[in-house]
Amino acid sequence: MKTITKLFLHYLIISVLLISCKTDKKEVAINTKKTPKNILFIAVDDLRPELNFYGAKHIKSPNLDKLASESLVFERAYCNIPVCGASRASLLTGMRPTRHRFINYKTRADVDVPYAISLPKLLKQNGYTTISTGKIYHTNEDDGLSWNERWFPKGNIRNYQLEKNIVENGKANLAMGGASAFEMAAVNDTAYFDGKIAQKGIADLKKLKNSKQPFFLALGFMKPHLPFNAPKKYWDLYDRNTIELPESYLQPKTTPKKAFHNFGELRNYGNIPRKGQISNDLAKELIHGYYACVSYVDAQIGLVLDELKRLELEDDTIVILWGDHGWNLGDHKLWCKHVTFETALRTPLIIKVPGKTKGTKTEAITEYIDIYPSLTELIGLETPDTVEGKSFVPIINGKDSDKDWAVSKFKDAVTLIKGDLFYTEWTKDDGIAYERMLFDHKTDPLELDNLAEKPAYQEKVKALALELREKWGKDFLK
Repeated sequence: MKTITKLFLHYLIISVLLISCKTDKKEVAINTKKTPKNILFIAVDDLRPELNFYGAKHIKSPNLDKLASESLVFERAYCNIPVCGASRASLLTGMRPTRHRFINYKTRADVDVPYAISLPKLLKQNGYTTISTGKIYHTNEDDGLSWNERWFPKGNIRNYQLEKNIVENGKANLAMGGASAFEMAAVNDTAYFDGKIAQKGIADLKKLKNSKQPFFLALGFMKPHLPFNAPKKYWDLYDRNTIELPESYLQPKTTPKKAFHNFGELRNYGNIPRKGQISNDLAKELIHGYYACVSYVDAQIGLVLDELKRLELEDDTIVILWGDHGWNLGDHKLWCKHVTFETALRTPLIIKVPGKTKGTKTEAITEYIDIYPSLTELIGLETPDTVEGKSFVPIINGKDSDKDWAVSKFKDAVTLIKGDLFYTEWTKDDGIAYERMLFDHKTDPLELDNLAEKPAYQEKVKALALELREKWGKDFLK
């Protein structure tokens, strides 16, 4: 009898332990499933989608190419406003620009929409460690309470020229008065801001590796923003003799004069003429400098991504990379952004979601205000009511998008991107249009033939004008 009792007790104890183990395993599985993903949020200033993985085979961007091969690549992503401060405020709040909100490079989200819960603020409220390194908002102090830590390299982006380069370069490429628009110096990568930003990002990852909290690490790289300063080895990747001016290097008479500008941002530099056209040789030198900066920033991003992998963090980290707007490299004889041509509105956007993305490309039209709700859906957080974008997670999951439009604006110009059509109106405060342009990318991808005033397109223009007003946002005129 005693033997039977002992056996029964042993059986009971073993059964309890087995049940306990199963319960523990079940709980671990549930908790693992619910653990939020880290987010590595990479912003690149003035980066246009002229990259190898977008088909620009002349560009040396191996690290971005590798990331793209593991990501969902958006072929038709558009910023909502082509100027850095406003674009970043719009993206990070998920709110559209209006006639009186998110206007220019000096825009601050915490001034224009102090009531909004920004993406970093929402994440911080939900247990994320949030770090801003480099240029995320245009003003480093913007939305300050949303970050556990903010860091920006010391110095001035326009004052990179090193005194020793005056001697080493024989005064080549130096400003005649003020800073130069480009510099080719035999210096290490960390001589410029982006090298320092990459190293700080690597240090941040090491620090976050053993944290019990998920992280939102935002890295804001400065290049290829003006001035086009990069170590000489990146200039050496390109042969100036093979660089050509863009096919759209002209300004058609049918395009409204309002569509063009004097690219004052570039003319601020000492070696750029204050008025008139830029010479072909100088134009090619600027393009060369831009390409060098793209390859330079590609190398810095590669260092960070390598560290993410070395630390065994990549399987639990969403990586999203975006440029804050497009950029003109002589397209329409323009430089910089600040227009509503596709060259200023279309942007690079890629997202790597562990276990879900693998280099697929999508033609779905996507707006930058769609990034906020997509990230919150991916990590299982509720999106605030102020966010106006639409999640693109269904596209990540292999489904078709039912959205075929986007709206962008700059100053008076408002553009509806609808399928292959780019329709722009310049409007007054009351919403009445005083100028129009329409391009059909199916037949005119370079946007050289304005259809808006042609008799055959008047019904189409009326329909697009109505749709523009339906989609530019309920608060647009306020």
